[in-house]
Amino acid sequence: MTRTAVFSGSFDPPTWGHVRLIERILPLFDEIIVAIGCNSDKKTLFSTEERLELLQLCFQHLPQIKIKFYSGLTVDFCRQEKAQYLIRGIRNSIDFEYEKSMAQLNSDLCSTIETVFIVPDAASQNISSSLIRELIKHHGNFQKYLPEQIKNHTIIKEKIK
Repeated sequence: MTRTAVFSGSFDPPTWGHVRLIERILPLFDEIIVAIGCNSDKKTLFSTEERLELLQLCFQHLPQIKIKFYSGLTVDFCRQEKAQYLIRGIRNSIDFEYEKSMAQLNSDLCSTIETVFIVPDAASQNISSSLIRELIKHHGNFQKYLPEQIKNHTIIKEKIK
């Protein structure tokens, strides 16, 4: 049986922290689906198509990583994709409490999907998409927090005009 994991998020934009976490968990699974979730309550800086393109650039060299978009419940997407694992990054105790509650709810909704918590390495502990968006909007030095493959991409440059 193929070990398939879903790592979901808004990835608005994808950060060096996202890429680093995915690279660390890659040896644990046969396939990882990086899933861009549609959250109607969240105002994004990058369109779904832009985030999809940026993530594809980040992982084009890794065939076991698939990039997909979904709407609705993450647990339903996992079931649709026949994923057995849901990966969640935990940066701090606030993340942990929230993700623990979500994992328990997801387990109640679908007992065959196991949530796996991963703590980021020290270098990417404090990187978040929301902080990067603020740096982009206010012309701060954001490039060091983005993966090499996208830091100078046209999609990024258009947001800082």
